[in-house]
Amino acid sequence: MVDLLSVTWGVDPYIFSIGNFHLKWYSVLFVAGLYPIGYFIMKSFYKREGIPTETLDPLLYALLIGTFVGARLGHVLFYDPVYYFSHPWKILMTWEGGLASHGGAIGVLLAVWWYVHRYGKKNGFSYIWVIDRLVIAICFAGMLIRLGNLFNSEIYGHQTDLPWGFVFTLRGETVPKHPTQLYEALCYCLLGLFLLWLYLKKLPRLHTGTIFGIFLIGLFGARFLIEFVKEPQEAFEEGMLLNMGQLLSIPFIIAGVIILVWSIRKGSPAAAHGPVPSGDKGQGTGRTPKGKTPLTHVKSTNAN
Repeated sequence: MVDLLSVTWGVDPYIFSIGNFHLKWYSVLFVAGLYPIGYFIMKSFYKREGIPTETLDPLLYALLIGTFVGARLGHVLFYDPVYYFSHPWKILMTWEGGLASHGGAIGVLLAVWWYVHRYGKKNGFSYIWVIDRLVIAICFAGMLIRLGNLFNSEIYGHQTDLPWGFVFTLRGETVPKHPTQLYEALCYCLLGLFLLWLYLKKLPRLHTGTIFGIFLIGLFGARFLIEFVKEPQEAFEEGMLLNMGQLLSIPFIIAGVIILVWSIRKGSPAAAHGPVPSGDKGQGTGRTPKGKTPLTHVKSTNAN
């Protein structure tokens, strides 16, 4: 019997269908996280610091490929390698489901490495400079992706008596479950707002890597904790003290701590240039506006 205080959730995951073509809310929200939302957030950062905005298109394409390929291969390698190695053609059948956020994170890091290697030196930005700003947009993109999971009625939690429990009727559920998609979406949104505030209000005082380190600790720390109330995604996770999502989150959290400590102790100033005056459109020479003193000269560096 459904608890009267719970939310009965049976929303159709498809926006519309025409013949064999089906458009899902998840797909729209996934893409929207990259464009227009992520794109315009990054564009505002580039304009503010005088970095050429025309270099953003290659970044968008690289992130789209890196995120999708990384998330798919992450699911294949982390959650069900035996099945996919036995049925390799199934790797391409993404419409059957299976994307891992940890794999997507690795894909993003590799995509940014390519982008900076190709465009960074001649335009005055480094790997960490891009990452520090990109992770702010990623928070909001992650929020949208988790809302997409909600529309798909997937990756939800254990049974709960809390009044905001969701009964996922499309999955045959009859009792309220933790809406862990909303838990993660809220955490990512709050983290994104905090990092955006740091960028807008505290950038001259920050060091390279500070925002990135906080992002890794905050996002994957939240993911680690929420996994305790989330149902196992694969059969092999049954009975595990820590599930695969938590095990994969630990290295990212440790990396975040290391990056944050390094940033505070040895990082250079975070801003590429002083903020561009309102009269400057920031379309970008990548140079400090006339009459302004650069805060630092950033060199190119290598570095579910």
